[in-house]
Amino acid sequence: MGIFSKLKNAFSSKNDQDRYLKGLDKSKKSFSERIRRLALGFSGIDEDFLEELMIVLLEADIGIKTAQKIVDEVETRAMDQKLKTFDQITECLIEVMRDMYCDHEDKPFHKNTEGPTVILMVGVNGSGKTTTTAKLTKRFLEKGNSVALAAADTFRAGAIDQLAVWAQRLGVTCIKGREGGDPSAALVDACRYAKENNIDYLIGDTAGRLQNKANLMKELEKMHRVVSREIPGAPHEVWLVLDATTGQNGISQAQIFLETTNVTGIILTKLDGTAKGGIVIAIRDLLGLPVKYIGLGEKEDDLREFDIDSYLYGMCEDLLSND
Repeated sequence: MGIFSKLKNAFSSKNDQDRYLKGLDKSKKSFSERIRRLALGFSGIDEDFLEELMIVLLEADIGIKTAQKIVDEVETRAMDQKLKTFDQITECLIEVMRDMYCDHEDKPFHKNTEGPTVILMVGVNGSGKTTTTAKLTKRFLEKGNSVALAAADTFRAGAIDQLAVWAQRLGVTCIKGREGGDPSAALVDACRYAKENNIDYLIGDTAGRLQNKANLMKELEKMHRVVSREIPGAPHEVWLVLDATTGQNGISQAQIFLETTNVTGIILTKLDGTAKGGIVIAIRDLLGLPVKYIGLGEKEDDLREFDIDSYLYGMCEDLLSND
């Protein structure tokens, strides 16, 4: 069974197929159209074809380093397996992308069995961090969990009120920091509330200032220190929220946060708003981190758990339809 058939079979068992397809529509149309264009005048794996393939990958925002790895691997496999037709090469490309994502071994979600599970949300302002925190809350609530929020982004004007409004709408408690105050103080209060009220998940919405990396590092180190003092092992997860529409700039942002805190996963927002969905593969290759969730729209239920097979199917459905 070829990779296209495997993806189709895996995708058919998902219950959110329409959401994935709609959310990845821009990326799918762009990527599939460019791949099909490569078929024109295709005469085998030669230097011209590999150069054109590289351009397609770069246009999908996969990035130069990751794109070169993919092109090199496609060339190697094509030669080793004596692939001749364009369809065979296309299947090889998708297989290489899937293997590149799956090559990294992910740690399981760190659920705290002896108290609240603390998740810190980090990321630059404008990445959709606060809205994503609300969407994540809704997902946890739908699974029967109790949730509390900590408005620890005390520096961005309106951030505390924005999260408080979401909390009221979702029917959860929001422990608010003082605007301009110490974000760690809000987290301490939130940890104590979560323990006293047997809350399953405490999600902390933190500030996203990159202008001064030293200050960011100090703030995040202090946050880690105070929450671990209140709840042993906390924060159990640190999820970095990246805006997919910023492309390779998002990778640069991620590297700064990786230098300053122990990020355990990525949430990629606004994927429905870009035609360059290949950023997922670049994130995986360059950062080695799993994409935990993707944002496929603006509605509360448009945050989806990331699944590599569904993602690749959504990107390549137009290519699979002729399979």
